[in-house]
Amino acid sequence: MTVSMVKALNDGLRQALTDDPKVLLMGEDIGRLGGVFRVTDGLRKDFGDLRVVDTPLGEAGIVGAAVGLAMRGYRPVCELQFDGFVYPAANQIITQLAKLRHRSAGRISLPVVIRIPYGGGIGSIEHHSESPETYFAHTAGLKVVTCSTPHDAFHMIQQAVADDDPVIFLEPKRHYWTKGEIDPSSPQPLDRAVVRREGTDVTLIAYGPTVPVALEAAEAAAEEGRSVEVVDLRSLSPWDITTVRASVHRTGRAVVVHEAAHSHGFGAEVAARLQDEEFHFLEAPVGRVTGYDTPYPPSRLESDWLPGVDRILNAIDRSLSY
Repeated sequence: MTVSMVKALNDGLRQALTDDPKVLLMGEDIGRLGGVFRVTDGLRKDFGDLRVVDTPLGEAGIVGAAVGLAMRGYRPVCELQFDGFVYPAANQIITQLAKLRHRSAGRISLPVVIRIPYGGGIGSIEHHSESPETYFAHTAGLKVVTCSTPHDAFHMIQQAVADDDPVIFLEPKRHYWTKGEIDPSSPQPLDRAVVRREGTDVTLIAYGPTVPVALEAAEAAAEEGRSVEVVDLRSLSPWDITTVRASVHRTGRAVVVHEAAHSHGFGAEVAARLQDEEFHFLEAPVGRVTGYDTPYPPSRLESDWLPGVDRILNAIDRSLSY
């Protein structure tokens, strides 16, 4: 079955609502409108306005209410319309949602999913094209995952809803309309990385919005006789060092790609772990291709700001030059 990522997420949420009457969706304009990106289109009509809830415009209130609902046995799925809108809810996410299970010595579980459309590439204005993943990956008590294909979107959103821990679910908004096949019978574990393309010369490590561009770069490199393996992390906290390590063992080289800024980005963690644990297998330093250490630019400049094929190929060349 070939569907867009939006449709895959909609189908996954529909299945989660069907499977468990304690699941409910909440967010700004998700009911009658179906969400800014129409991810929840039609769900209010089928499940009612007590399970698909249009909330006031207040992110802290959305997440705070979800914390209370989860403590009473519900499984809320919150939509925060854009990545840049998550910061008003950061206090609730970091000091409450991420901490209550530890604070209660495991007596309280908070099965809350926070859905966040993130990343650039849609020509949007300020606060609508950010990459906040590192804030949450750094926060103990949260799981942080991101899909890159409709197949993963369909399965991962259901796995996140079923998880007893809070999950930050990052959706690459520029790929909402990308279509792909869904196999209903073959989900990967939520925290497992996937090798999207096999290769022998260098490992490209990507996640979310940069996976398609990494695959495009690998295809271009193949035309020059270079074999590039592409690993899709899928989960950032926890992240699957085992799959990455096995790939780097085969290739001896690694380049990490993400849209977030270079300094203190998630690629720094990947590079540090690989060079700490896999130093003797590396034939070159771990490279990084990222956004720049600036606020996200105006739309006319974003194609230069975002990691692209040329920048990735340059990083591959640098790695192979050692």
